[in-house]
Amino acid sequence: MTATLIWILVALVAIGLYLSWTAGRLDRLHSRIDATRAALDAQLLRRASVAQELATSGVLDPAASIVLYEAAHAARQAEEEQREVAESELSQALRAVFGEAPQVEAVREAPGGETAARELTEAVRRVPMARRFHNDAVRAARALRRHRKVRWFRLAGHAPFPLAFEMDDEPPSALTDRSAG
Repeated sequence: MTATLIWILVALVAIGLYLSWTAGRLDRLHSRIDATRAALDAQLLRRASVAQELATSGVLDPAASIVLYEAAHAARQAEEEQREVAESELSQALRAVFGEAPQVEAVREAPGGETAARELTEAVRRVPMARRFHNDAVRAARALRRHRKVRWFRLAGHAPFPLAFEMDDEPPSALTDRSAG
């Protein structure tokens, strides 16, 4: 009888340790999501700031400046529910303004334009990477949260279900072609 109770106790302790380890893993994934979201937000803000700065610098023609400034301003001011749409519109505006190499070359030839073009190129390259890291962390947390043991024992606590950040982040080809070559 006591041997049976000891084995039951050992099994309960093992299950408890396993559930504790799983809860810790889930907590680490949620922390990783928070960190990757902060990095994504920083990259999106940097991209919008560089685009807004370039739009007000006077190197672009007036129509391109207005399109770029309005899209960058909307992306910076967007509420969380509208953020993905605003950032996608900024990506589209960047592709419209910098879709062709002559426009990029005109910016590079202006005083201070080489630096501005390089900053914008770096910013538009980093956004897809930051978004990919964030969405990978979300995917891993979602996969773990779908397990029965996580749901039955409520190991996620009150943490909200993680959401991926879906947006159009295709960079302008004229910006990325020159720097890649």
